[in-house]
Amino acid sequence: MKSRASRPEDLVDQPGGGGLPGRLGDELRVELIAFRRDLHMHPELGNQEFRTTAAIKDRLERAGLKPRVLDVGTGLVCDVGEWDGVTPMLALRADIDALPIPDTKVDVPYRSTVPDRAHACGHDVHTTTVLGAGLVLAALDRQGLLPNAVRLVFQPAEEVLPGGAVDAIASGVLEGVGRIIAVHCDPKVDAGKIGLRVGAITSACDRLEISLDGPGGHTARPHLTTDLVTAAARVAVDVPALLSRRVDARSGLVLTWGRLHTGHAPNVVPQHAELSGTVRCLDLEAWRDAPDLVHAAVDEVAGMHRAKSVINYVRGVPPVVNDAESIGLLDAAMTERRGAYAIEDTEQSLGGEDFSWYLEHVPGAMARLGVRPPGDTRGLDLHRGNFDVDEEAITVGVELFTAAALLAGRS
Repeated sequence: MKSRASRPEDLVDQPGGGGLPGRLGDELRVELIAFRRDLHMHPELGNQEFRTTAAIKDRLERAGLKPRVLDVGTGLVCDVGEWDGVTPMLALRADIDALPIPDTKVDVPYRSTVPDRAHACGHDVHTTTVLGAGLVLAALDRQGLLPNAVRLVFQPAEEVLPGGAVDAIASGVLEGVGRIIAVHCDPKVDAGKIGLRVGAITSACDRLEISLDGPGGHTARPHLTTDLVTAAARVAVDVPALLSRRVDARSGLVLTWGRLHTGHAPNVVPQHAELSGTVRCLDLEAWRDAPDLVHAAVDEVAGMHRAKSVINYVRGVPPVVNDAESIGLLDAAMTERRGAYAIEDTEQSLGGEDFSWYLEHVPGAMARLGVRPPGDTRGLDLHRGNFDVDEEAITVGVELFTAAALLAGRS
């Protein structure tokens, strides 16, 4: 990644110009760090985020706001300021769920207290930044400094396909919204910076489950059986190879297996085999064609080995495609807060994000929020048990969101 502008030595700790209100005060900064650590210690899986939802709701209500729990029972939506019923609102979105993996950190007091559960994707940070922005914007609204109402969306179950965004949209979170923005933690970007990209910034992600069946038997007489071990092995190897020749390579369609299971004894040809994996794709049109292509390739390979195939292709999420105007808003907001040196161009990743479902309805954009401590060489990554962040990212996220809300209200 490349910075868009060199960071001048005399601007190391100085924000960009513009004089926008809404900077994070020391007292609230300390409170938000404590709030994030509390979430980190008590991670909850998708659609089970009852404690998390209650904590967010309580803090918003203490600020005089009126959050509404979503119809699914977790997650919230909350407006800051009085919507006039006409002017489209800017929405700030956070995801609130954790991952089903153990927290392996040993040197911090806020490691997860829940076995095999961890905020290893930074959703605790996303939640805290939107909460903090809401509290700052509420204070500005009381001072008459908030030009338009802003909607806060705390969405459950981002990690559960096809994503909690679908339920949130069904609960009406986009009614009256004209644009939506979000951030996602990026351990490859230093804290204090963000990464921006016009167009697709994530990839489509689907889940594939395959069952293969056929008559088994004794390994002494394989000619009387359907050799499902070989059939499963060929499906695992040949289907991805076939797809690579049937789709434009520029679409980045990739089938990767995560599980293959068959058989129980060395001298028995099994009657059943299972494979599961993910299909990821950089291109929206290729993603739409992917189910038919995968079905055809699996049936073709399985048929060559006389195996009956049953395919469960689970639609996940399309790519997050950032709108140019929304990226312009985030660019301007970060420049106001930190200066152009704090903005990097970022690449499209093969990760999936259900923020994409909102963008099927309204324009918007997701920024990469830098969370790497400057100079850190540990190489931390998302979805690992040792994942952690530089908590300066919370201040950056809050001030980015508040600046974006104020600039959007002026336009």
